[in-house]
Amino acid sequence: MIVAEGVQKSFQGRTILSDMSFGVKEGEIVGLLGPNGAGKTTTVRLLNGVIRPDAGTIRVGGLDPVTEGDPVRAMSGILTEGAGLYHEMSAVENLRFFAKLYGVKRADSRIHDLLRQFDLQAHRDKAVGQFSTGMKKRLGLAKALLHEPKLLFLDEPTNGLDPDGIREVMGYLKELNREFGTTILLCSHVLHQIEEVCTRYVFLDGGRVIEDGTLAEIEAKYLRTVTLRVETDLIVAGGQYAGYEAVRQEQAVEFALPSKDVIPGLLRQILQEASVYTAEIVNRDLETLYFQVRREHQ
Repeated sequence: MIVAEGVQKSFQGRTILSDMSFGVKEGEIVGLLGPNGAGKTTTVRLLNGVIRPDAGTIRVGGLDPVTEGDPVRAMSGILTEGAGLYHEMSAVENLRFFAKLYGVKRADSRIHDLLRQFDLQAHRDKAVGQFSTGMKKRLGLAKALLHEPKLLFLDEPTNGLDPDGIREVMGYLKELNREFGTTILLCSHVLHQIEEVCTRYVFLDGGRVIEDGTLAEIEAKYLRTVTLRVETDLIVAGGQYAGYEAVRQEQAVEFALPSKDVIPGLLRQILQEASVYTAEIVNRDLETLYFQVRREHQ
């Protein structure tokens, strides 16, 4: 669905992207991760044909966004932090305007469904300038989905949402992908929110791709020591148990292990001496791995 090879982009002599290459297969939900200034938003703008690369090639659905920008945008939905809404117009007026722009058939029915989906029916006639940040974000997502795009570009889609709103948006993205095969490229700094949604991750830093893979692939490559937290009444003395570093943390003991392979044997040994209530690897979440990847590529 997306292929970027050797892409470069500079603004006013400052390099934003340098030899960036990655791909997104149809039906994937890919997280584009990186610190501020890594080039995430610039990448989305390039893929959507809003700006041109200085070098390299880009294909979106087999099309070149530089020369075929209109067809690319016709098949894509985009939500940026600004949402691109007209604040003096009401919610329904915004959606009708963009529905006409996109050539949406049965627009009124589609608008009704989206306003209901994002809990905005009661505010349909209110000027968007009076909306809260979260309401604007929900309306922006409704706008991006008006024409039922095959591909979604989402830049910080949960900013300004309360916990319920975040949960609903993420659930809706998974549903879109599951039911319609919608391909999604998702940029976010809030890594724990996207961990349950994305199928793969592309790490950007310094304008280039430093890592690309599934969570399991990244874990296998970068998880040097396994931190296992075991809720147990085991007594640990001297900071060691069974030859492994062990530190009691309130109701649990944290073990520093060389790999996951030793966990079954360790738990069997603990059970001979004490009760075990839960056991969890606590350092293989996306956020922990994100910082490990960045450290190893500095």
